[in-house]
Amino acid sequence: MRSSCVLLAALVALAAYYVYIPLPGSIADPWRLMLLDATFRGAQQVSHLIHSLGLTHHLLALNFIIVSFGKKSAWSSPRVKVTDTDFDGVEVRVFEGAAKPGEPLRRSVLYMHGGGWALASARISYYDALCTAMAEELNAVIVSIEYRLVPRVYFPEQIHDVVRATKHFLQPEVLQKYSVDPGRIAVSGDSAGGNLAAALVQQFSQDVNLRNKIKLQALIYPVLQALDFNTPSYQQNANTPILPQSVMVKYWVYYFKGNCDFVQAMMVNNHTSLDVQEAASLRALLNWTALLPASMTKDYKPVWPPTGDARIIRELPQLLDVRSAPLLAAHEVLQHLPKTYILTCEHDVLRDDGIMYAKRLENAGVEVTLDHFEDGFHGCMIFTSWPTNFSVGIRTRNSYIKWLDQNL
Repeated sequence: MRSSCVLLAALVALAAYYVYIPLPGSIADPWRLMLLDATFRGAQQVSHLIHSLGLTHHLLALNFIIVSFGKKSAWSSPRVKVTDTDFDGVEVRVFEGAAKPGEPLRRSVLYMHGGGWALASARISYYDALCTAMAEELNAVIVSIEYRLVPRVYFPEQIHDVVRATKHFLQPEVLQKYSVDPGRIAVSGDSAGGNLAAALVQQFSQDVNLRNKIKLQALIYPVLQALDFNTPSYQQNANTPILPQSVMVKYWVYYFKGNCDFVQAMMVNNHTSLDVQEAASLRALLNWTALLPASMTKDYKPVWPPTGDARIIRELPQLLDVRSAPLLAAHEVLQHLPKTYILTCEHDVLRDDGIMYAKRLENAGVEVTLDHFEDGFHGCMIFTSWPTNFSVGIRTRNSYIKWLDQNL
């Protein structure tokens, strides 16, 4: 009996050690976040074990776990009709809310899910619930794009998928089929999906035939640059779940089918050190000492090593490609972008990406709403139902949908 109690105590202590990580006092629902983070870390470790056994790529294994636990079939209800189809060969899930009385045409949002360009799906419960809520509360048509993922495809194929699906949807006959008002269409996405949404809107803004097709863009804690992995938010949240600095850098490398040996060097900005000429002209566009408020720069200092590893940029020039890093777009491009909503979270390595983009857009004359949550963490907006029902998840989702309702 005593040995059983000792074993049980040891197992509880081991579990507590695995789950517990120090978190800022202001973060929402800290113990719930620790459990979520421990679950995700456990899934990552299982996927790497499967990879090491030669069974399949670790990202395929990890995504299989994520999708298996959260996949939701298309269903219909009196309020929202859900259909799986494809737009020009790109799979999509369409959520059709009821039209308001007296309004034969509905507004619409094209949505791109997050997941580091490698994980998740428009069909998992988190995004299904988000898009259902949007369709119902906005009486809108929501098109959730199932773009292809790493390692099946790499940059820029994900961008090609969302552009192709969006162009198909914007055809007059397709808009008519779904009873969508062509003047009330938004593009939106979270995390890596926010990156794809921003890239798509920039591309459309430079095409005179597409420039005015998108009324709004709404970006949720978007990934916007790979030039500087030591902005104040990267320094402050380097080990904060569910997206620590090392994981974000790895997903950039995965996106470009790069060498994972580069990750440690990139974490200290050796890929864009002062002797890397390719990055010299871009640093001014990402001068966070000027773009961020003093409340966020605090005592943090820029990290630009005098010498680094120029080989990284030579092998991965995509790191400085504006299609992958919309924050690096020229002022002349930003001037043509539509009204914008950007949601950021304090406890997120990507916080400063969003805030700097908001500032650059404002400087270019774009109307911007920056919606910042002091107790938020990366990914929180999709976690709104048990057992991952975070208070900040519900508040961010409500704030996001409210802005769309008032502006679309």
